[in-house]
Formats: sequence, C-alpha cells, structure tokens
Amino acid sequence: MIEALEREERIRTLLPMTRKLARRLKRLVPNLDVDDLVGDGCVGLIRAVDSFDPDRGPRLDEYARRLIVGAMLNGIRRMDPVSERARRIVRDGENQRYALGAARGDVPTAQEMERRCPGYGRAVAAAYRGQPLSLDAPLPIGESLAGDWSDDPARIVEERSERARLNALISSLPRRHRQIVVPHYFGGKSLRAVGRHMSISPQRASQLHVSAIAGLKRLAAY
Repeated sequence: MIEALEREERIRTLLPMTRKLARRLKRLVPNLDVDDLVGDGCVGLIRAVDSFDPDRGPRLDEYARRLIVGAMLNGIRRMDPVSERARRIVRDGENQRYALGAARGDVPTAQEMERRCPGYGRAVAAAYRGQPLSLDAPLPIGESLAGDWSDDPARIVEERSERARLNALISSLPRRHRQIVVPHYFGGKSLRAVGRHMSISPQRASQLHVSAIAGLKRLAAY
C-alpha cells in the first residue's frame, strides 16, 4: 500500500514538468494540441516512474524527462500521415543532394537522385501530399482555390442570388441599353469609350445610360 502511495506521489510531483514540456513543444510546433501532448507525456511519465532504478545514476526527474519527451514525439509521429521510412528516405536523400551540390557546384536533378537513392521520388511525393495546409499560410506553389471559402456561407449564397437576379434584370433591358450597361459596369470601360465603340456621341451614350438605369429600377420594383 505504501509503494502505491509513493508511486502516485511521484507521478503527481512530476506532472507539472510534463505540462511544461508540452507547452515547450507547442511553441515549437504551433498546430499541436497541448492536451494531446500532456496525455502522451503522462504515458512516458508513468513508464518512467515504474521502471526507475535509483542505483543506475540519474535522478528520477532527469530519467522521466527523456521518457516523457520520447512519448510526446511518438504521439506526434502517429499523427504524421507520412511514414517514418519515407521521411528517412527524404532526409537522407536531401543530405546527399546538398553534399553533392556543394562538392560539384550544381544541384543534382531528381532523376539523378532517384538513381542514387531508389524510392527518393516516391518518398518526396508522399511527403508533399502529407504536408498540412494552414489557413493562415500561403497555398503551396501551383495550388489555387476556386472561391473564397473563408467568407460566411450565408453571405455567399445571398451574393450569388443577388448576382443572378441582376443578370436577369439586365437581360430584360433593350439591346442598346445592354450594350451600355454591360461594358461600363462589368468591363470597366468609360461611357465615352462605350459610345465610341457603338459609333455614337458621348452625350447619346450618357442618355442611354440614364435610360438603362431607370429601366433597371422599374424592373426591380416589380
């Protein structure tokens, strides 16, 4: 019974160190969750307390620190969608690549690296696909998004509905009015430029513009 109480007291005493190490790792890798790190660290903490042998030299806190950090790192590795083997191939390949580049003066191509390190290209592709995407960071090179999904979905639907209604109203205008409204408001052209394209005077283009706006207001009132 005394041993069980002593074991529990040791775990409770070292728990603040586990939280401190979790917060330190959180600062190094911001997207990690502190609670997950503490949970994994507690596994290492309990293992350290149960396997500690004072006759081997190091203090309990020094011994526990290594096992706690190791358990946290194992938890981080489990979250990695890329296998440790692929990471190791990429790491070793990159070391060779830069060493060759420094010695020769030019960086080896991907084909050459594949010949030197079989599986290098496949490992690099796996690491690229497994790279986490942050909403606060720029998109990877060559990637793009079709729309702005950071906006409020309800607002997006509302704007699309208003745009569709506006397109329907413009389609109901006479042809000459449409020839004024569309290039002026959606093409960024001045009324003078639109009139020149239609072979009419600027005054006539302005008159058609006023009539088109009045017609849109009447249609929108119905």
